[in-house]
Amino acid sequence: MSAPSTAAANPQASNLASTSAAPVATPLLSVQGLGVEFRTRRGVARVLDDVGFELRRGQTLGVVGESGCGKSVTALAAMRLISQPPGRITAGRVFFDGRDLLSLPEAEMRRVRGNRISMIFQEPMTSLNPAYTVGDQIAEAVRLHEGLSTADSTARAVQMLEAVGIPAAAQRVHEYPHQFSGGMRQRVMIAMALACKPDVLIADEPTTALDVTVQAQIFDLIAELRESTGTAVMLITHDMGAIAEMADSVVVMYAGRIVEAGDVRDILGSPLHPYTRGLIACSPGRRTVAPGELLEEIPGTVPSLLERGAGCLFADRCAKVMQKCRQTLPPTTALPGRRQVACWLYEGGEA
Repeated sequence: MSAPSTAAANPQASNLASTSAAPVATPLLSVQGLGVEFRTRRGVARVLDDVGFELRRGQTLGVVGESGCGKSVTALAAMRLISQPPGRITAGRVFFDGRDLLSLPEAEMRRVRGNRISMIFQEPMTSLNPAYTVGDQIAEAVRLHEGLSTADSTARAVQMLEAVGIPAAAQRVHEYPHQFSGGMRQRVMIAMALACKPDVLIADEPTTALDVTVQAQIFDLIAELRESTGTAVMLITHDMGAIAEMADSVVVMYAGRIVEAGDVRDILGSPLHPYTRGLIACSPGRRTVAPGELLEEIPGTVPSLLERGAGCLFADRCAKVMQKCRQTLPPTTALPGRRQVACWLYEGGEA
């Protein structure tokens, strides 16, 4: 994980994650000090607060945390897909290949979105349009971004369906989404996302509602495509097993902030933040659970983002809480091995 960038909105609290490869390559995607809020009837909810990370070509960054912690909003904000209103990007910069996406004209952003940066959305069962064949839906992006003819774009669609392991692709390209199983629809979604050979693939809970066998197949497919094409992958998930299998580096999010970030082996092997420890401890499959034994849990609930206090947002759920935790938000501390943690236990870089 690299040192905080001087371009970040708040250098002291900047959160940047990268892999431990040396020498460190220039990041393909760099998010710096990103802030997002939503206006609701009950007030303003600050859903992202100074979020930052880096993603390099050919590598996978895992983004983990409980539901509602801001993982998906981070991806949507980076893609400029936040509905405004009620949402609003309040701070930060998103650099892709040296350009700040947040300052691009909308027409230019559309040329980036779906072409150089693609996204697999959370709901594979409902993301396809039932009125169009899967081939038409894949070919549309190719025609739009690459200007191919109908015949050539259809041929690309067949090629992509073959690449994601759908048999008889030349025939199935003319079929409709309801004629595909859940796992096959997800493969179609991946084919759509990769049709224009993007530099960055954002996979937002790509195996939601799929059985474990299909989940394993999807993760294997993403890994194979990453290795063969050099695509950088941002994997958003709550599945720590998927992170262990797929990711090179990890950022852990809680209540709209990054609380820990670093190399996947460091994060999973020796978690520092009490929240990270809790996530790993309660992860199914971490160890064999004896009959009648209860899984560990993180006590309490995520605090309301409408009522952020002055201190650490995890304080009320933390077994290591101190008085200062309730009074002041902990800064992000850089630790050896390009690792960062936002916790008063590591003030000054020491445990």
